[in-house]
Amino acid sequence: MNDGRSTSPEPTIPGWRLILSDAGRLWASREKPFSLVAFHAGAERTVDADSLEALRVETERQETIARQAQEQAAGRVVS
Repeated sequence: MNDGRSTSPEPTIPGWRLILSDAGRLWASREKPFSLVAFHAGAERTVDADSLEALRVETERQETIARQAQEQAAGRVVS
């Protein structure tokens, strides 16, 4: 029996909480904060976009910044 509600799954981006603003803007906030290394490299924990696809691209860009920062930091010699 159909009660009028959508049965399609909610859109998700693993590790990120999605938010639809009152103005219709899409936001994503990373559930776990980035490391300090990633933060200082410019990884943003909260991002916005005009579409779900653009939001996916932006969250992946943030994850890439964080991943590259961690890799760089792992290769550094600290004296």
